[in-house]
Amino acid sequence: MNSSAHHAEREVLRAKLVLETARLGWKELERHFARGDVIRVAVGTDLIDAALLIAENDTATAQAWLADGHIARAEMHDAEDWHARQPQFWAVVVAPWVLVQEVLKELDSA
Repeated sequence: MNSSAHHAEREVLRAKLVLETARLGWKELERHFARGDVIRVAVGTDLIDAALLIAENDTATAQAWLADGHIARAEMHDAEDWHARQPQFWAVVVAPWVLVQEVLKELDSA
């Protein structure tokens, strides 16, 4: 596949992922966590870029992002924290994974 065709295909996939992104609470996410399917995307890392890595099976970049802490498999301490705080998340499914990024609360402008 030439690079312009690959670029076009990637942009279609990006648009599809953007459309499939939804806002969820911990209650909706909890069952995915119980199955071990949740990948936490660090605040400041683009959720859609992370989803593209997984969708395109870009193992080398994903390994680098794991090492740098941009993405991580959600652990029990994450679940305990989320259960206690009940935050909202942006989430996108790249089967079998559910990639989530916590929605930061807007600071009140005083």
